[in-house]
Amino acid sequence: MPAPGEATQDEDHLIQSAAAGDRQAFGELYVRYARMVHGILLARVPPAAAEDLVQDVFLCAMARLRDLRTAAAFRGWLAAIARRRAIDYFRQAREIQLECATVREGHADPEAFEALDLIRRLPEAYRETMILRLVEGMTGPEIARQTGLTPDSVRVNLCRGMKLLRALYEGRTELGEP
Repeated sequence: MPAPGEATQDEDHLIQSAAAGDRQAFGELYVRYARMVHGILLARVPPAAAEDLVQDVFLCAMARLRDLRTAAAFRGWLAAIARRRAIDYFRQAREIQLECATVREGHADPEAFEALDLIRRLPEAYRETMILRLVEGMTGPEIARQTGLTPDSVRVNLCRGMKLLRALYEGRTELGEP
């Protein structure tokens, strides 16, 4: 397993091929990193918006991939695009938020949305890691590899995040809105 921030030779080749215009290589990068991007977005935006924003993030990445200096920076670069896109979402689409809230109220599984709301109330340091684990189903090593965090940091974030989430669920603490 590569160290955080390092690309494997296979990833390096895929990134270079995608930068040269190989759509199949870019498609493989999408398959490998869509869950990570979705988790980052889901930690920040309404669930109904996250799906569309994943596509936006990858379209932006495809257009700007030639600007990437090293393949090892790809994961962090892609995560940064996702975070910026979430910020842009709130700046540019206030009316979409209202629409998503309306859809959410009529959704068949309100408990899932309640759990997601609790996770979003966690400190940012834990929020993404918890979403990637609990919603996207990624393992600790997958989270470490794709986000560039060390495996120990992922374990700590998951452990502390779970304790805080449990406390929120049981109503013992109030963390405030993100």
